[in-house]
Amino acid sequence: MTKLLFRDDPYLTEVSAKVVAHTPEGGVVLDRTVFYATAGGQPGDSGRLVWDGRALPIATAVKTDTAEIALVPAEPAALPPVGAIVVQHLDWARRHKLMRMHTALHLLSVVIPLPVSGGAIGEERSRLDFDMPEAPEDRETLQEHLNLLVDRDLPVTDEWITDDALRANPGLVKTMSVMPPLGSGHVRLVRIGQGRDQVDLQPCGGTHVARTGEIGRLRLGKIEKKGRQNRRVYLHLDS
Repeated sequence: MTKLLFRDDPYLTEVSAKVVAHTPEGGVVLDRTVFYATAGGQPGDSGRLVWDGRALPIATAVKTDTAEIALVPAEPAALPPVGAIVVQHLDWARRHKLMRMHTALHLLSVVIPLPVSGGAIGEERSRLDFDMPEAPEDRETLQEHLNLLVDRDLPVTDEWITDDALRANPGLVKTMSVMPPLGSGHVRLVRIGQGRDQVDLQPCGGTHVARTGEIGRLRLGKIEKKGRQNRRVYLHLDS
């Protein structure tokens, strides 16, 4: 199984790896990777692979049926052969924006403490869908609270619990439509803040910034009605 280097260090941008397989669709599977695969509303990473004086642009990364991570070329091209040693170069500017946005959405779920029915992460604009019959009237207050959480520069850390521990604490799960993947025996939790300053703790497999101050200024976008009990709230990076 592909070793997920981004899980231990989301700031790692360049590392060598060995090609272990090609997928039928033309993807490249490595023994270890810094590329996050599309999941949980977060897009797969992009970048390039370099080997023997050649380069292969990577458009995204996806999970295979066997739980490996396949790097998808941006266009049809010769792939590095199985057994080759390649150097992965992550598109860091894009990844960092996705990290900032992902952590920002966790903060959005703090200032709007309602069940989440969906979401999507983008480089400049992201969204969460809430089980919320009426749009909030205090948009400016919500935005102010969001940026106050950013300004507090809270640490963002992770830890692991067992599947059984999560089942015993269902309140940790904020999403209504998608449960964290169970079956591997353990689930990753992302914590924002520590001790009395903790503001959020929920299952998440995505990449995040180390502290909320790294997110930068946030702007609350439009709020759309997406059903009788559903409101879609957009969030923008403003810096």
